[in-house]
Amino acid sequence: MAEAAAALGQFDFAGDDHVVPFQVEGLDVRGRAVQLGPMLDAILERHHYPAPVARLLAEVVVLTVLLGTSLKFDGKFTVQTKGDGPVDLLVADFSTPENVRAYARFDRALLNKAIESGETEPEQLLGRGVLAFTIDQGKFSQPYQGIVPLDGTTLEEIAGVYFRQSEQIPTRVRLAAAELFDRDDAGKPRHRWRAGGLVAQFLPEAPERMRQPDLHGGDGDTGSRPQGEDDAWLEARSLVETIDADELTDPLVGTERLLFRLFHERGVRVYEPRAVFDRCSCSRDKIKGVLKGFSAEEIEASQENGEIAVTCEFCSTTYRFEPAELQPAE
Repeated sequence: MAEAAAALGQFDFAGDDHVVPFQVEGLDVRGRAVQLGPMLDAILERHHYPAPVARLLAEVVVLTVLLGTSLKFDGKFTVQTKGDGPVDLLVADFSTPENVRAYARFDRALLNKAIESGETEPEQLLGRGVLAFTIDQGKFSQPYQGIVPLDGTTLEEIAGVYFRQSEQIPTRVRLAAAELFDRDDAGKPRHRWRAGGLVAQFLPEAPERMRQPDLHGGDGDTGSRPQGEDDAWLEARSLVETIDADELTDPLVGTERLLFRLFHERGVRVYEPRAVFDRCSCSRDKIKGVLKGFSAEEIEASQENGEIAVTCEFCSTTYRFEPAELQPAE
């Protein structure tokens, strides 16, 4: 079924935790935009991450949601970083049609040292390593994985390199995260996390118009306008680059309003929003199945006070098992 488009003002705004697909026909651009509020806040507050870590993971969650909601099949989309910086692992996955979970791992001593020295830019916290995008369509197909280096640039820029190398579609990604300090309805101080993002892609009917410039530093790098790049895409990309980080996270702006600000002169269509939820895929049965694969010696070594406790790194749910539950049936 084709998505139904609506003009600004003819419907209720999508609000937080809803991905809004959009199209700018005059520029041959399609994309998705989102603002994350309560869903993201629940993920981050569950682990009480330090602010620099929470900010990084928030951007990864936004990127995962923007790309995961584009899947046209049942499956899972995962974004994961592995680096040698204080934050050595960030992972978020989107399970169709709407479930998101995320987790960060960091060295507290190294993180505190980085904070004390003012080295809290994303590239400094992540260090050198890789950013991996994995698409898994289930047990009847092989997962696809695209890998790009963590090379000292932002997650926005690294995501752009991924699209350039894997999909070869001109793409611009914007990501932002912010802490909000306000008061709740009862007047009590409140701390919240918000994040937002946008991905825009150039998809003209004529494929030859999609020529991309050489990667920075390549033989074709002229230091000025990329040769052969389409004027429509240049305009669209320039508009996207005018977005302030505050606009992506401001609850008073809203996703549709931001899209209107960017593209109203060209005419922007927005489509039915897609809700996303903080839902983990772990379960007692899944973990029990893994534990039943342990040897008797491993089960014995895993016991504490006569039971085995396993805590999900994503949702912090703890599952407890009696050793007798894990013995093979006679």
